[in-house]
This record gives sequence, structure tokens and C-alpha cells, in this order.
Amino acid sequence: MRITIERSNLLKSLNHVHRVVERRNTIPILSNVLLRGEGQSLEMKATDLDLEITESTPAQVEQAGGTTVPAHLLYDIVRKLPDGAEVLLATTTDGSAMTVASGRSKFSLQCLPVSDFPDLNAGTFSHSFKVKGADLKMLIDRTQFAISTEETRYYLNGIFMHTVEAGGDLKLRAVATDGHRLARADVVAPSGSEGMPGIIIPRKTVGELQKLVDGVEGDVAVEISDAKIRVTTGPIVMTSKLIDGTFPDYQRVIPSGNDKEMRVDCATFQAAVDRVSTISSERGRAVKLAIGDGQLTLTVNNPDSGSATDEVPVGYDNDPLEIGFNAKYLLDITQQLSGGEAVFLLADPGSPTVVRDVAGDDALYVLMPMRV
Repeated sequence: MRITIERSNLLKSLNHVHRVVERRNTIPILSNVLLRGEGQSLEMKATDLDLEITESTPAQVEQAGGTTVPAHLLYDIVRKLPDGAEVLLATTTDGSAMTVASGRSKFSLQCLPVSDFPDLNAGTFSHSFKVKGADLKMLIDRTQFAISTEETRYYLNGIFMHTVEAGGDLKLRAVATDGHRLARADVVAPSGSEGMPGIIIPRKTVGELQKLVDGVEGDVAVEISDAKIRVTTGPIVMTSKLIDGTFPDYQRVIPSGNDKEMRVDCATFQAAVDRVSTISSERGRAVKLAIGDGQLTLTVNNPDSGSATDEVPVGYDNDPLEIGFNAKYLLDITQQLSGGEAVFLLADPGSPTVVRDVAGDDALYVLMPMRV
């Protein structure tokens, strides 16, 4: 293999694919990126056996061929080369090493054979559709913070994506929960998604998908089977295994009878929660909300360091109520709201609270209270 490629093209593609590669690997080939030069392009592929990213980039291919080299090492080398440089990638005749040359810089990297590189064979996909990149990004942005990190309940370690009938329309819905809070977001279901299986996209895949669709203006192609998802945008193809488990019936935990409505300016509320939580302990980040008569008083008591209170004007015309929440969870949710005003639907100090954007119901959050 002998290829000449612009540094910027090589770096951009490597930046996408090398992130999949785990720093520590017991299987040496999984530390490598597969490079294959054919026609007018260089194809790169990286995998961790659960997630695979492939990207093609324009290159001058003098001699077609392929090899695999350490992904993070190649990325670091290319990153440190000067802007605008041309990079030569050439394998030795026996294929045991690859030269990376640019200007006066020259590196030799150990290679492993292409035949050892695993292929995340996708099989057949039962459903395929195109969705706006911005819609997919919204679904992920609004829900990914609520993904559980508790490995025992592995079926919560991702975003549950499915289609659902809501308000007479078919919606593509994303849901994530860790048992303390729940996030739900909807977009109009794209044509072709009808009847798709409900899938749980793993946390790592969600993170890569979020970066992949960032700034994508057009449509993204999505293919789904019971076990895998494939997302294609431009020259990048990402294939991932799905979490094999059953997501709980999340509808049961979304309260429908919360009749006490509190409206508050989102930015003012966020700043006040942030201020008072400065004094809370890492262990119990509880903040008490006392609501009544157009006023919200936030209180934090920490026996080790002191106490804090703050007041925020609110729209509320119900019986006074005191309720406690985890300050971090409150901040996580209010950061997702795009409107200027947040709507809290409350019941009593022991029941879950619903938080919505005043702008609409495309996203909804449920937060479990804390004892304070």
C-alpha cells in the first residue's frame, strides 16, 4: 500500500474513528485502525467489538492495499504534523511495518495483518429511514444525561428509542432513566420507522452518535434490526450492537394527576439552585424548595459547613408546599429546557414531579423527590 493524503483530511477522519478504540486492550488488534487504500480514497475502520466506525476520505492511491496500525499512535503523530502538510503512508514489502512520512519527519509503525481485524457483520436490517440530523441530535441531547451508570441494571445503560402514537400522530421517542429522574423527548416519526422494534442504544454509542450528528444539516440514514443499529452520514458509517434487554414500562412512572403548577424563569431558577448548592455536601446534595404566595425559597443545610437560602419569584396559586430535590439533578434538567420558562407540575412532598418547557411538550422530565 502506498498513499499520499492531506494531513487535514487524514486528521479529520482519524479523529472520528480513533475514539472508538479503547486505550487498554487485551486483544492487540483492537488497538489498531484498519487502513485500506482503493480507487481515489482511503477507508479507515475502528472497532471495540460492540461499536464500529468506518470513514472514507479522498487520497492519492499509488498502490492499493491495506494494513492495520495502532490507532492512538497514528492519531498523535498526524496531530503533531504541521498544517497543510502532505502525508505519505507506505507499507513495507512484507507488510510488517508502515512508514508515515511528511516533510522531514518520518515514522515507522508496527502493523498487524488485515485478516486479523474483526468485522462487525451487520446482517440484515428490518427497518430503515432517514431522519434530520438536528432531530436526532435533539432526541439525544434532551435525554442522554439521564442514562444510568449502574451496571447491574444494564438495560438502563442507554437510550430507549421507539415509535409511539401521541396526540394522533406517530412520534419517534427517546427515553432515558436512572431510577431517580426520567427524560423523554419526541420528534415526528420519519417515514419508514413505523413498526420498528423498540431498541436500547448503549451509552458509548450514544456519545459517539451525539458527536457524529453535531452540525449535520441534512438527513441521516438509520437502519435498525433487533440486535444492531447503523447510522450513515456523508462518508461516515457507524454500526453498533444494541443492549439486549427489556426497557421498563416508563409510562407508569410519569404522573398524570399533578395539579399544582409552578412557573419560574429558567435562568433565574438555575442560577439560584447553583448558588445554594455550593454549600451542599457531595454525599447529600439536597435542596429544599418552599413554594407559596408567588415566592420560591431555596434552602440548603449542611451540618458540616453551614446553610444557604435564596429566593426566586414564581407563578404559583396553590396551597404552600415544601419539597426536596437533588440539586445536580435539578440543574441537569433545567439545562435541557430551551424556553425561557420552566413549568413544574407538583403533587406532594413524596411524589414525583414533572418538569416541562413552557414552549411545548416535545420533551418532558420526571424527578423523584428527596427527604430534606
